Amino acid sequence: MHRTNSERLGAVLLAVTTIVTAQVFANDWGWKEGRRNIVQITKGKVGEAIQKLETRLAKQPKHGEVLFALAICAAQEEREEAALEYVRRALDAGLPVERFFAGPREMTRPIVAAPAFAKLLAARNIAVSNLLHGPLLGDVTDSSARFWARTRIEANLQVEIKPAAGDEESVVIVSPVARTSKTRDFTAVTSVEGLRPDTAYLYRLRVDGTATGKWTPMRTFPKRDLSAKFDLVFGGGAAFTPEYERVFTTIAAQKPLAFLQLGDNVYIDQADERAVQRYCYYRRQSSAPYRTLTASTPVFAIWDDHDFSNDDCWGGPEIDTPNWKRPVWEVFRQNWNNPGYGGGEKQPGVWFDTRIADVHFVFLDCRYYRMGPKVPAESRSMLGPVQKKWLLETLAASKATFKIIVTSVPFALGVKPGSKDPWDGFPAEREEIFSFIGARKIMGVVLVSADRHRSDLWKIERPNAYDLYEFQSSRLTNIHKHPVMRGSIWGYNEDRSFGVLRFDTRAADPQVTYDVLTVDGEKVRTFTLKLSSLQF
Repeated sequence: MHRTNSERLGAVLLAVTTIVTAQVFANDWGWKEGRRNIVQITKGKVGEAIQKLETRLAKQPKHGEVLFALAICAAQEEREEAALEYVRRALDAGLPVERFFAGPREMTRPIVAAPAFAKLLAARNIAVSNLLHGPLLGDVTDSSARFWARTRIEANLQVEIKPAAGDEESVVIVSPVARTSKTRDFTAVTSVEGLRPDTAYLYRLRVDGTATGKWTPMRTFPKRDLSAKFDLVFGGGAAFTPEYERVFTTIAAQKPLAFLQLGDNVYIDQADERAVQRYCYYRRQSSAPYRTLTASTPVFAIWDDHDFSNDDCWGGPEIDTPNWKRPVWEVFRQNWNNPGYGGGEKQPGVWFDTRIADVHFVFLDCRYYRMGPKVPAESRSMLGPVQKKWLLETLAASKATFKIIVTSVPFALGVKPGSKDPWDGFPAEREEIFSFIGARKIMGVVLVSADRHRSDLWKIERPNAYDLYEFQSSRLTNIHKHPVMRGSIWGYNEDRSFGVLRFDTRAADPQVTYDVLTVDGEKVRTFTLKLSSLQF
């Protein structure tokens, strides 16, 4: 159908708004500059925005993200030959072909529907798989595992799994069928039960009955409630920065039992734009280092401000006010593989807990029900009453050796002086949680957090109770760094980094060691905390 100039202008406006807003240039095109371009576009200066893309391309002719954006713009303007030329150049630059099928589909549909696109792929011997993203491993326990994937079209998803140490005659377990759905952005999760604790397995996906990819290794968790030795990795601050995506390869080399992503996982900053949110996830899910890591290492993810809405945002106490909250939550839920998501449909959120051996991890949602800074400090809540009740009851009931409270923003005072965004902006609720730990004599509590673009160690002194230690790390890929603050035991911000937690609960005095490793695997800080320091 031929479109009018007005319709073409609207299509280009939507496409360019989506792509530029999505921080296409996270590594060399700052977010502030991108925001200025959005202002230009909303004022109808679409030509200036496209000119900006072309100017950037002149400087970096092999910038795959710019070529991807220009291909979309050309397609929306019905310039098919130009769109295909940008596609060719994007593929030459290393952009995965899955990006065009994943979309946002309303943007890329004119490209993938063009006969010339199919001819281009055929000429390059590029096979089009029905599997676009994943598998992403999650919610592993000592006897089960769940597997997430996204397909090109709706399809049946299954997993077959066998012991890694077995022979060709080993029994292969096949999961129930889960069907990917357009209503869930073509994603599905399937699960396998009846696995053995602390055991290496190999698995592969079957899409519509056809095996997709090679056998992939994974490992179940140690037996629940029993002592064990294991390592895991945590961090936040993971803007899509191509030259630092290698951090995920470095993490994989540590062979962690799990990877905890603690917010600012993709940097979206657009609560009302579903296409922008999805675009940001697609970009990371197509990253080869990330895809390799998360196929073998289970991921547990919470969000922070840049995933939920924008910088230092709050959702407020109501479930569906503002009206963008539930849709943002739905997009988050479609793109992760957690054990749970708050209270589900009746009480949306991203809080949940999981156990590895005799260590209990309690993950918090610090955005959905957070009150704004104008609410008096004595009544201001970050968690909301339902989540806070769940947190306190979970801590009180836990018999684990270590109880790890995982939060997207730090508890320690002074991590961001003058700001009410961390927990020091919620003094009454913070004190309520800490006092509850003391009053109930809950031993072995450790705090793990993210948000500030550095890796820190803090000690929080408590009257009439043991001092709390907080491990912070949130500069997985980010270029921007925050200064190390006075008051911390130590901090590191010279390079990208992540935290490694090494648990040994078999020791006579169970302990957890917090190591900070750089993007290239250099250990730059370490600290060991013993259980005897966390007792009354």
